[in-house]
Amino acid sequence: MTESTYRIQGATGDWEVVIGLEVHAQVTSQSKLFSGSATAFGAEPNSQVSLVDAAMPGMLPVPNRECIRQAVRTGMAINAQINKWSRFDRKNYFYADLPQGYQISQLYHPLVGEGSIEIVLDEKNPENSTKTIGIERIHVEQDAGKLMHDQHPTMSYVDLNRSGVALMEIVSRPDMRSPAEAGAYLTKLRTILRYVGSCDGNMDQGSMRADVNVSVRKPGEPFGTRTETKNVNSVRFVMQAIEHEANRQVDVLEGGGKIVQETRLFDPNTGSTRSMRSKEDAHDYRYFPDPDLLPLELDDAFLEDCLASLPELPDAKRHRYESDLDLSAYNAGVLTADVETARWFELLLAETAKAAGKQPAEVAKQASNWLISELFGALNKLGTSLDESPVTPEKGAELLSLIAKGTISGSAAKQVLEIMLETGDDAGVIVEREGLKQESDTGAIEAEVDKVLAANADKVEQYKAGKEALFGFFVGQTMKAMKGKGNPQVVNEILKAKLAS
Repeated sequence: MTESTYRIQGATGDWEVVIGLEVHAQVTSQSKLFSGSATAFGAEPNSQVSLVDAAMPGMLPVPNRECIRQAVRTGMAINAQINKWSRFDRKNYFYADLPQGYQISQLYHPLVGEGSIEIVLDEKNPENSTKTIGIERIHVEQDAGKLMHDQHPTMSYVDLNRSGVALMEIVSRPDMRSPAEAGAYLTKLRTILRYVGSCDGNMDQGSMRADVNVSVRKPGEPFGTRTETKNVNSVRFVMQAIEHEANRQVDVLEGGGKIVQETRLFDPNTGSTRSMRSKEDAHDYRYFPDPDLLPLELDDAFLEDCLASLPELPDAKRHRYESDLDLSAYNAGVLTADVETARWFELLLAETAKAAGKQPAEVAKQASNWLISELFGALNKLGTSLDESPVTPEKGAELLSLIAKGTISGSAAKQVLEIMLETGDDAGVIVEREGLKQESDTGAIEAEVDKVLAANADKVEQYKAGKEALFGFFVGQTMKAMKGKGNPQVVNEILKAKLAS
């Protein structure tokens, strides 16, 4: 285990930042936590609101089994304690988009207890740069609605589509000590949620957002007073908020002031935080057990079903890629960082192995290197993503097969890939149409080699006299004579044999 060293240098010496994150993850389900209303993103305002969501008198909540199941599966994925008995509480506060005047949450008896997540601080050296971040709890609660302030110059509107949507609040321990650690933790948590399928992780749509708790202290001293920056919706913004807030607190303390426990907002345009309101404590919300809901009691069969439904998780998949496929730690980390990338790679691997008549492990390095270096590089230049790529795993496997068989050279393969991304055509079609097929006929190559050697007799003598660096010259001249279509391996073999005679 390692810990990144991050210190803020002030006039009175170094300061250490202490970070905890409360992540609100919207549960993947067809309906809300306590009603049958739909949860689809982007629907017309107030088109997905039941009488329960609108808090009409006499309406009673009924827990959604799938939402509970998804939260339990998430807890299992982070090796957390699953509480077979849990209870819902009312958190009382007034806000215009909270129709009930309270939020149904879990304070005293959450569904999921302590767990942990292992993060990697250096992707190029993952084995020696890990740190374990503790998870304090995961509780299930309902989301509030949404206020819209930009529809009218003097009025605000309320959209209750989000009211009652199920959230998992995933509360970390204050174990992070740098913006980079917080970014790695949030990224890893998002990866796990997407593997499990319990949250889509779309931070830009608000289905995953973080409340960022930050305090500073002199190294070794007790924790300082923390502030909470609410609803930060990207990894980059979380890191910026921490950076700004930590430096602000150091400036306040070194100026003789005190940190006030408060809730703050992050401004992405300036990368700064500003005060929103004083921070409430639990007693301010007057929590009490929700009288309309019985405690949740989970039986062994339900828990066994949840456990059996879990997929291979990112850490296990990464270790398998390293041990079974002999991939580097870096490649394995890149390929397992996102569930869709892992699925794409495994389809590519299966198709490549099938085309070559080999086992997946025999072609894994070639497939992973091509995907990471060539396809990812080309997609980055185009500013697009893997899921939008016209190159499918099947098309990629065909291109790899042409390379492996010597049908095309490495440089021609790059050209073919560019055309595939532009047109969506198959690799074989492009090779034939563009005349990119590599010449592997030993007779034709030998004839060109003979011409090159005859035209450069003086250099042949120099080579045989010990100037071996000239070998590259002969290769280059032969490839030039063949307009780049000679198979480099065959060219090298024939040249070596000719020059040795």
